[in-house]
Amino acid sequence: MSALGFLFFVVTAIALLSVPRKWALIPFLVGIIFMTHGQRFELGGVGLPIFRLLLMVGLGRIIMKGEGIEGGANAIDKLLIAFFGWMFFANFFHESGAEDAGPMFIIGVSAEIGICYLLVRCYCRTLEEFYAILAVLAYLLVPVALEMVQEEFTGKNLFSSVFGGVNEMVVMREGELRARGPFRHAILAGTVGAGLIPLMFAMWRRNPRASLTGMAACLTMVIACSSSGPILSLIFGILGMCLWWFRPWMGLIRWCIPLGYIFLEIMMKQPAYYIIAKLSRGGSTGWHRSRLIEAFMKHFGEWWLVGTDYTRGWMPTGLPGKHQHTDITNYFLAFGVKGGLLAVLLFVAIIWIAFKWVGDILNARPDLDPRDRFMIWCMGTSLFTHVASSVSVAYYDQSYVFFWFSIASISALAAMIHEPVEEAAEEEAEAPAEESSTGNTGGGYTYDMPRF
Repeated sequence: MSALGFLFFVVTAIALLSVPRKWALIPFLVGIIFMTHGQRFELGGVGLPIFRLLLMVGLGRIIMKGEGIEGGANAIDKLLIAFFGWMFFANFFHESGAEDAGPMFIIGVSAEIGICYLLVRCYCRTLEEFYAILAVLAYLLVPVALEMVQEEFTGKNLFSSVFGGVNEMVVMREGELRARGPFRHAILAGTVGAGLIPLMFAMWRRNPRASLTGMAACLTMVIACSSSGPILSLIFGILGMCLWWFRPWMGLIRWCIPLGYIFLEIMMKQPAYYIIAKLSRGGSTGWHRSRLIEAFMKHFGEWWLVGTDYTRGWMPTGLPGKHQHTDITNYFLAFGVKGGLLAVLLFVAIIWIAFKWVGDILNARPDLDPRDRFMIWCMGTSLFTHVASSVSVAYYDQSYVFFWFSIASISALAAMIHEPVEEAAEEEAEAPAEESSTGNTGGGYTYDMPRF
């Protein structure tokens, strides 16, 4: 670890312990955005990443100050406990010394995801707190975006020069430099930017300056990473935001998705999931992701119970420095490899409930300001973007914080479903549409899309 890295950790740790509760997430976000995942303390041959140490500091604050989850555990909280518990149990059946497996490895992964989720649950309790955190995050991403732009011109990563922990030389593919900032891969950097754009857009009426700044920074990250995956994720995010106008027909739209997949199965010579290969700008990488899904199903008997320690034979290529596994570029499949079918089902259940709660909040709280309703919709859109990205990338390093940030923030706001609706707000919601300033009507449905 560099001296500057140590100083950075000390400052962010002190801030995390001392700032008011409303801002407790900010020092944590500063730490995970600007500190590379490779920065670590070496104690007795054991590496302790600064990222994990910051998580422990955050957990220490929760314990010392008693700033726990308000209202008790909800369904997602309980599913996460079951998810981690099963993953821990399943890994007792993995071989000793297997790559990226075993009880100790899963304890580390579970602690990273679980504490990150817990911090957001405890320190992002209301929409006002969410807006405040999002506004600060918009400005925090500006230095990352600017650094990625300079990578495009110089071919060198400044985060490597300042902190270390990532390669200094920028990878080039098909004649394009792929900027990655503090992340360990360019796709992860772009995916983080794509997933945040719906939230930055939804903040426009509340904080236009932060909104515009955040959108510019996130879009720069997507472009600078020079990868088709984040661009497709951005398209999914834009599509999700556009569906706001079609909320009355979401039931029909949901049915059209499986019907559309069946149609692709009929029309395509290959399985429908090979559409990933056709949409990918880099044909070989898109083919790899499609072929991986096919191999995953073909070798179902090897992994379905508790996962598997060997996937190298599934694909024609492997990973540098690893002999047991191929490159599992799919977040869903990665959990299957580590914990079997039940781990995948629990993961899907967590995502499904988060999506359901977005709709439940909107249905239960007609009294909310139209701007807030649109933000809640975009929280679901952000998660939708991450879920779409998960089909082509397995989150690791600090990037997965943003995936679980989406789930945890929705989980934290789920308490709004059961909050009483004020009578005055109910009367305003029942007022004739022509007297309302929230939007236009069509077919008896009020389109309360905030005016931009």
